[in-house]
Amino acid sequence: MAAKGEKQIYLDYNASTPIDPQVSAVMQHLMHDAFGNPSSLHWAGAPAHAIVESARQQVADLLGCSANEIIFTSGGSESNNLVLKGTYFAAQRESAHIITTQIEHPAIVEPCLFLERLGARITWLPVDRTGRIDPEDLRQAITPGTILISIMHANNEVGTIQPIEECASIAREHAIPFHTDAAQSIGKVPTQVDDLGVDFLTIAGHKLYAPKGVGALYARNGMKFEPLIHGGSHEHGHRAGTESAMLVASLGKACELASDLSSVVSIQALRDRFWSELQQAFGDRVVLNGHPGERLPNTLNVSFVGEIGADIIAAMPEVAASTGSACHTGLVELSPVLRAMGVSRDLGAGAIRFSLGRTTTEQEVDLVANRIIRLLLPSSRGMI
Repeated sequence: MAAKGEKQIYLDYNASTPIDPQVSAVMQHLMHDAFGNPSSLHWAGAPAHAIVESARQQVADLLGCSANEIIFTSGGSESNNLVLKGTYFAAQRESAHIITTQIEHPAIVEPCLFLERLGARITWLPVDRTGRIDPEDLRQAITPGTILISIMHANNEVGTIQPIEECASIAREHAIPFHTDAAQSIGKVPTQVDDLGVDFLTIAGHKLYAPKGVGALYARNGMKFEPLIHGGSHEHGHRAGTESAMLVASLGKACELASDLSSVVSIQALRDRFWSELQQAFGDRVVLNGHPGERLPNTLNVSFVGEIGADIIAAMPEVAASTGSACHTGLVELSPVLRAMGVSRDLGAGAIRFSLGRTTTEQEVDLVANRIIRLLLPSSRGMI
């Protein structure tokens, strides 16, 4: 915990975002109103139904799709599981082939490993040192048995943005459904589904200034997949379970706010300022992890050469950030993402991910940079 009176600074927006005040206002308004079942036809259900459908349109507007292509879920993990397992079970072939990457979120990796135990064949595409795949590797991996390609839009650890448009085009050439986990990219970069060329797209509310426990899946009309949760005919028969008008409305409002990317410019400027300050102080003793250009505007993953990231974070309890490695009994274990990128154990040990958000200030960025400089360069006066 931070010392009493010390300013707490949150730089872990890729892990979870605070609820936006406008989203919170929607939730407060609906806390006791619209309590009816959205599927009920009477006076109590009608307002709840209207709220759910209004939110569905807000999500659709953000993605540039039809409202009937939006399925509300409990979050990104459920959306990803619905695509992967639903497509596999609909294929009715035990040896069906799925292509994904080595740097996916566990919400993709673990369902794929589960399907592998059921007989599915999984191809894990490699990435280069910047965390990007080569679309030609995807082309070469396709087989007659490939039923789905799932490649994340932007990586949660290093922020690298994948060439989704080119990959989706390859998938279309072979009439293979294409899914992207856009949990990290929504609200940070454009995510119009037709521009990306995707058939499925995942949204997670708590990465988007909405509460935890709500998400959505875009599923292009005509896509075939089995539901994970069976029961009533909610969500066009794709996801049984009575919708929470309050949670769904909060996601809708968050998506409405996310359609305005103007704040991204200032967030990127702060990220670049932070990186410049670290480079000025440490020179080649600090290394960027991730693509220098094709990267989320809020994400800065760096390795401090010769240091342990977890130790740096532990020495700054007032700063919330994430490390790229775990330390167990003196041994450093790299994250699967850094390992797939070919980052050495020594360099990866010093990795820290700083992810900025709408409320991050210039003062906060300067304070954290100065704190790290004073911590790692004791002889420095901490001048930036």
